[in-house]
Amino acid sequence: MPGEAARLKVLVLCGRSPRHLYVANALCRAGDVQAIVQETGSEFSWKKLLRQLRPDNFSRKAWRWLRDRRRYTGGGEAKFFFGDQPPRLDRPELVREVPHINHPDVVALARELQPDLIAVFGTSLIRGELLTTGRLGIANLHGGLSPEYRGADCTFWALYNGEPEKVGCTLHWIDAGIDTGGLIAHVSPEVRPDDDELRLFWRAVQTSAQVYAELLRRLAAGERFGQVQPHKGRLYQVKQRGLRHERVVDRRLAQGLLRGLDLGVRVCWYPAAGSRS
Repeated sequence: MPGEAARLKVLVLCGRSPRHLYVANALCRAGDVQAIVQETGSEFSWKKLLRQLRPDNFSRKAWRWLRDRRRYTGGGEAKFFFGDQPPRLDRPELVREVPHINHPDVVALARELQPDLIAVFGTSLIRGELLTTGRLGIANLHGGLSPEYRGADCTFWALYNGEPEKVGCTLHWIDAGIDTGGLIAHVSPEVRPDDDELRLFWRAVQTSAQVYAELLRRLAAGERFGQVQPHKGRLYQVKQRGLRHERVVDRRLAQGLLRGLDLGVRVCWYPAAGSRS
């Protein structure tokens, strides 16, 4: 259409779960996605195997595997994001698989495609040369409100801390830290009385997918975003979450932690200094 802003050239780096496919589809509708890179985790190394077999790591991973099998039984995530349809990418022909996200092939692809933006959701930590790619930079969708909730299982920890109003996602620029880059937007979902951790997290991602798509359109129109995070906040790690923490959250939800709240969708954008947004 005359006068319509050109669509951004985008390289998507994402996971393979239904939520990741859902977000990738939203980005494909909003931008000119050149490729979708997914990591398979298939690259073998003795160092990695020995680290995983250490007693502390092995027991923690076994507990997390058992917990997640219980939580994800029945395909709830797929039904939440795709209804009765099987989870799938709208553009499967764009998929490139790599053993890990920092593989040299990903850097080579980024150099070849020269995307305006690299859009990330659900990959392992990005390091090294890949951080220097993308004309505008590398944006990430993180499942917590940074800086207060950085790292893993942030919806869970917000509930554990009795702060359901701080459940949400952050769009931010990626730097060398963990969820520490410049803020683009905070996205908080509607909170319903009968929600649990997973439904809150999924709804936060579902809402954030539309905001992520809006970001592509606004960047294409010349708007710029990014503000320094105001403080260090707190980094939550996978190993911190145990059975006693699970019981605390279960008890608080049963006692009505989410009842009586009036929390609809909330989106806060962080325009760059001097931006015309």
